[in-house]
Amino acid sequence: MSIGLELNVRSENRVNEKNTDLIRPERRDAAENRQRILDAALRLFEQNSVEQVSMNQIATEAQIGPGTLYRRYRNKSELCLDLIKDNIELLFDDIDEYLEANRKNTPDQRLRGILHLFIRFREKKEQLLAGVEESMSANSIKSRMRSPIYDELHQLFLPLFDEMNTADQNHPDSVFRADMLLMALSNDFYQFQRNVRGYTPEMFLEELYLTFID
Repeated sequence: MSIGLELNVRSENRVNEKNTDLIRPERRDAAENRQRILDAALRLFEQNSVEQVSMNQIATEAQIGPGTLYRRYRNKSELCLDLIKDNIELLFDDIDEYLEANRKNTPDQRLRGILHLFIRFREKKEQLLAGVEESMSANSIKSRMRSPIYDELHQLFLPLFDEMNTADQNHPDSVFRADMLLMALSNDFYQFQRNVRGYTPEMFLEELYLTFID
């Protein structure tokens, strides 16, 4: 199964750690091909934007056949996800640590902290995150909303919105609220606000807070 379908940033890792002895090691040739693909993709992404690099170019650069590449990654989104997965795990570890350290804060303050961490992460990993979203958004809105990154964020947002709603009689539905917030965090929307509207990351965070939380 591809990395894009397997990655559930925290829960999957915890299951895998318990079942290490049951997992067969990756074949040597498959592992070598994977590393060649990732190295080739990084070289091309450094020379061009992720959007401009095709899967066929990556296969050529890695000196493998297109069939070998597509057996490993169904699309560029899955490849980018494999490149960035360790950073994603660190992001959610940081979020876990933040929530634990600030568990006595109000839910709106905790949600603001999560958004700050994610926006900082998006700024640092802009191209690869855009690559993760590119194929998903091209396929359907459903696939984007069910991506492992957004699914994990959705699970973090929901209980915080539910907690906020207990103090507000006329509150919006928590699932709808979380869905809309995730749309606002998408690459297309974020880049439009940054490059067209001229918002800094700090200004963008403040607008999100005023729109979805305050």
